[in-house]
Amino acid sequence: MTKKKLATIWLDGCSGCHMSILDMDERLVELSSQFDLVYSPLVDHKDFPEGVDVALVEGSVSSDADAHKIRLVRERTNILVSLGDCAVTGNVPSMRNSFGADAILRNTYAQSAAFTQQSPPLDVPKLLPIVRPVHEYVRVDVFVPGCPPSADTIYTLLSQLLAGQTPNLAGLTRFGA
Repeated sequence: MTKKKLATIWLDGCSGCHMSILDMDERLVELSSQFDLVYSPLVDHKDFPEGVDVALVEGSVSSDADAHKIRLVRERTNILVSLGDCAVTGNVPSMRNSFGADAILRNTYAQSAAFTQQSPPLDVPKLLPIVRPVHEYVRVDVFVPGCPPSADTIYTLLSQLLAGQTPNLAGLTRFGA
């Protein structure tokens, strides 16, 4: 059996979805015989590869770097999954929308700076005017709500996707879980 190429992506979020992936414990080891993890914040791959079968995307699109990354991921991925409430709805990162990106940067780097008031370092990506969920930038194939989704939900999702099935997560996902 040919292994599927799996990627996990972390945009603007808290890493809770990736923690739920790790919470699958021994089930993750069981599933690992069916995939090669070709990109993830959990491994040291720098460039997103071509020909990814399944990409799990955590987080919302908050910066120009996020927007560029999610477009590249979509272009190179067969099945793109919005994993968690940040990817599905914008959730916590979108709370800054009512203040605006400039006000957030001003507050963070000038008004609230404990030691040195400064401009954002050059390597900080340019914030977009508003935070948006993934599907407002690219086509999403599967939506998995939850903050974060449970390890059971992610296990079921991956088991079905790796088997070439359309995911049926009925009864496993709910908002606010």
